[in-house]
Amino acid sequence: MAGLAQQFAGLRCQPLSSSPLSKPTSSKPQKVTLSPTIISAVAISNAQTRERQKLKEMFEEAYERCRAAPMEGISFTVEDFHAALDKYDFDSEIGAKVKGTVFCIENNGALIDITAKSSAFLPVQEACIHRIKNVKEAGIFPGLQEEFVVIGENDDDDSLILSLRSIQYDLAWERCRQLQGEDVVVKGKIVGANKGGVVVVVEGLRGFVPFSQISTKSAAEELLDKEIPLKFVEVDEDQSRLILSNRKAMADSQAQLGIGSVVTGTVQSLKPYGAFIDIGGINGLLHVSQISHDRVSDIGTVLQPGDTLKVMVLSHDRERGRVSLSTKKLEPSPGDMIRNPKLVFEKADEMAQTFRQRIAQAEAMARADMLRFQPESGLTLSSEGILGPLTPDLPVDGLDLGDIPPAEET
Repeated sequence: MAGLAQQFAGLRCQPLSSSPLSKPTSSKPQKVTLSPTIISAVAISNAQTRERQKLKEMFEEAYERCRAAPMEGISFTVEDFHAALDKYDFDSEIGAKVKGTVFCIENNGALIDITAKSSAFLPVQEACIHRIKNVKEAGIFPGLQEEFVVIGENDDDDSLILSLRSIQYDLAWERCRQLQGEDVVVKGKIVGANKGGVVVVVEGLRGFVPFSQISTKSAAEELLDKEIPLKFVEVDEDQSRLILSNRKAMADSQAQLGIGSVVTGTVQSLKPYGAFIDIGGINGLLHVSQISHDRVSDIGTVLQPGDTLKVMVLSHDRERGRVSLSTKKLEPSPGDMIRNPKLVFEKADEMAQTFRQRIAQAEAMARADMLRFQPESGLTLSSEGILGPLTPDLPVDGLDLGDIPPAEET
C-alpha cells in the first residue's frame, strides 16, 4: 500500500489550457499532491478484490479436487476402515463367549451392550440356573459387566441372544465333580418323586436319590420340600446322570454321634409319646419320660415345632436308624426343663461331661470285673477303658438305578 501511495504521489499533471477565467501561469511545471484519504481508499479496495479472487480460486480448486479425486491425499482408506472393524469385532457364532455390559432391564429380560452394531438380549429364562420371574432376582442390574455365551440370533433385527444359565450350568457340574472328589456331605431339597426314588436339587442341578439310598422309611409325599444330607455317588455330565445317597451321608453323620454327646436340634413334630428332633438330618426321639425329671403331662406346654434346643444322645441304633435323646440328663436340678429351659441349655455341656464321666467309670468297672472272672479271654483294657475296636460304618446297600431322571438345571 505504501508503494502504491508513492506511485500516486509521483504523478504529474499537465497545465490547464488558457481561458478567460484562467490566470496566467508560468511555464514551469508544478507538483500536484493527492489527498491521503483518497490514496488509502483505493489501496483497500484493491486488496479486498485480490483477497476475494484468491478465495474464489481456492474454492474452485477444492471443488474440482472433490469432483475428480475425492480420496486423494487421505491416508485412512476404505481398506483401513474394514480392518478397524475386524480388529474390534467379536465372534458371534453359537457357543462363543462375549463380554458385555447391562444397560437396560425389561420385564422379560435385559439388553446387553457388547460393542456391536446392535445390542444383544438376555432372556429372563437364560439369566440364571434357577427359575426366576425377573432378572433382578439374579442380581442383574444396569452397569453390570459380565461374560455371556451366544445361544442364538434374532431374525427380526439380527441381534444376538445371550445366556448366563449355560455358563452357570457348566460351573455347577464342575462343582459337583469337585464335591464328589472331596467326599463331602451336601444338602439337597426334595422336589419330586417317582416309583424308583426322589428328585433333589443340588448346586442348581436335579439329582436322583434311589429309595434304597434313603435312610428314613417315610413316604415320598412326606419328604417333598424337605432338605436331606447327601453324598455323591455318580457325577456324569455327558449322560446327565447325577446320583446321590442319603444313607452314605447319614452313615458319616451317625459315626460322629457318641453316647453322652450333646447336639443341637430342631423340634420337627410332637406326638403323645414324645417329640421328634432333627439333629443334622437325623431324626431322633425325645421320649416324654426323657424331657424332665418332673412328670410332663402335656408335651405342648414344654416344646413346640420349630423350637431349637440342646439334647443328649442316649442310644444309637445304626441298623434301624434310631436315635434316643434326652434333656432330662442335662437338668442341673429336677424340673429345670419345665421351669427354666434356658438354664438347662446353658449348663448342657457341663452336665453332659459329668454324665459321661459316670458312664466311663461304670464301664471300666464292668470290664475289670469281666477280665477278673474270665482271665482266659486274653482281652486287655486300653488306657481309655475300651475293650475292643468300635463297629465300622454301616455298609451302603446296593444302588437301585431304575427310573433315574436326567440331571438338569432347575
